[in-house]
Parts: sequence; C-alpha cells; structure tokens
Amino acid sequence: MHVNRPTLARWVGDPDRFMTSYWRKEPAVFRPPGGAPSPFGLADADGALASGFLRTPYVEMARAEEPLGSETYTTARTVHFSSHEGFADEAKIGKALEDGATLLLRCVDQWHAPTGETVAALSGELGLAVEAFCFVTPAGRQGLPLHRDDADVLVVQVEGSKQWSVHEGPADGNWNPGPCQGAEPAEVLRATVQAGEVLYIPRGFAHQAVGDGGLSAHLSLTIREVGVVDLFRVLQRTAFEGLRMAPRPLDDRSIADAAGELIERARGRLAELTPEQLVDLARGSQRARMPAPRHVISLTEMAEAYQS
Repeated sequence: MHVNRPTLARWVGDPDRFMTSYWRKEPAVFRPPGGAPSPFGLADADGALASGFLRTPYVEMARAEEPLGSETYTTARTVHFSSHEGFADEAKIGKALEDGATLLLRCVDQWHAPTGETVAALSGELGLAVEAFCFVTPAGRQGLPLHRDDADVLVVQVEGSKQWSVHEGPADGNWNPGPCQGAEPAEVLRATVQAGEVLYIPRGFAHQAVGDGGLSAHLSLTIREVGVVDLFRVLQRTAFEGLRMAPRPLDDRSIADAAGELIERARGRLAELTPEQLVDLARGSQRARMPAPRHVISLTEMAEAYQS
C-alpha cells in the first residue's frame, strides 16, 4: 500500500522502493536531483556558537583515537555571582578542530526550529521517534571508532565530503550499541559521500567515517526503534493503568488478595491485545517523549501590538 512520505522522498527518492528494498536490509547512497536539502548547515552552526548560549550536553567534541574531556572545548561563566560550567568556548573548539577533533552538536531539533519541524515531519511519516545530530570533521580525521547505533540513520552531507565504511549488522537481537568489540564485522559498503548526497545506515549496522575533501559536515537524522524494555514498560502500563490499590498490605491474606487482583486485571486488560498493537503503543510512547514543537515568540511583534 502506498503511503505518502514527502519528507523522506526528498532524501531517498521513491519512499516505497526505499522501504521495500533498503529499510532494515542494506545501506545505500542516494543522490537526489539538485542535492539533498538540509534544514541545518555550517552557517546555522556558526550562529549557535556565536550566540554564546550553547553548552553541554548539546555541544561535544570527539576523537576516535583519544577521548576529549569537556574542559578542552568548554569554559565556565559567572552569571549573577554564580559559576556555571559547560559553555562552548569558540577559541578552544577552533583549536580542537585544528588538532583533528570532531565537533558534535546534539539534538539540533531541540534548539533549531527548522530542524525541529523537519524531524517532526519525518517522525510523523515513519511513526518512529527521530533526533538530529550535526558532525563537523576535519579532512583525514575520524570522530568515532567503528560502532553500532540503536537506530536507523539518514546521513545528509551538507558540506565537504566524508569517506564511509559500513559493516554487517548484528546476527540476532543480542547486541549492544557503541564501539564494536572483538573481530571486525565484514564490510558491506564503502563510499565517499559528497555534499548533497544521503547515506542510509540500517539499525545496528557497524560504521565509521573519515573526513575527506576539506571540512566535512553532515546532519544525522537518527530514527529510533523500540526494544524489549520499551515493550515491557508499555505492557505494564496497559495492564495496570488506573489501578488503585493499597501499596503495603498488612498480612498474608491481604497480600494474596492483592496478587489475585493484579492477575485478574492483567488477564482482562491483555486478553485482546495483539503484538502489533503493543508495538504501536510502544512506538507511540517513544514518539510522545520527543520535544514538543517550539513555540517561538516575537517580542518585536508584541511591542508593536501594544503600540497599535
């Protein structure tokens, strides 16, 4: 059945073909006519840094071969006689980039309105939670080691180019996100992604990237999926939502009665629940935790309204 996904189509072309041939199956590079649009670019990153408000955990710097402490790219400020840590230090960030570190701007959708709108649209089309991260990497440098993400990722290259190596996904559900341990999984795709192109990495597929062709910047649209813990939490909530019971029964009989009431409630509530409904509920719960759309106000317009 055809599903209208105009936001996804801007990056992968035919959404139906993408979902049938690539989604959760294999990585691929897409080259949209006229280039892939990005709601966030280097000028936006410049503006965020220049604002003076950017701080951890929204800003981080990484280097595959050697972790960086936050003191190497942030500074403390005194605000109303109190010291506050973690503000982005542009001079330190510039020096770290010159030394080969990667700049990571986290959850761009939370503080950049156009990115937030794009993420919300993609989330609505896929029925999954989505976040956006921006990576800026010098040529010949690598920000993260070979690792797996607990998400499908659309990498939108916005500046320069980056050499990517994507490796096999996990054999089963017993895997962990983060740096790959043990033998390196087999490589399944090697590509240099140019500005205006999009790389799709299926959930769990190991990957790494090296900057190429000047300063490289890409926006990672990270599409989250639920796991067993999410399903379990929603199952509990579905079974017992609205239940009111004394929290600490005083004797054996009352404890047994409480246990019986819980069992009966679970049986009744879950009798008609299907696996598909549980997955939908868990995905909906995860999407509900996404930041609400920002309500941007204009003090200028408010002042003009008072004068009219």
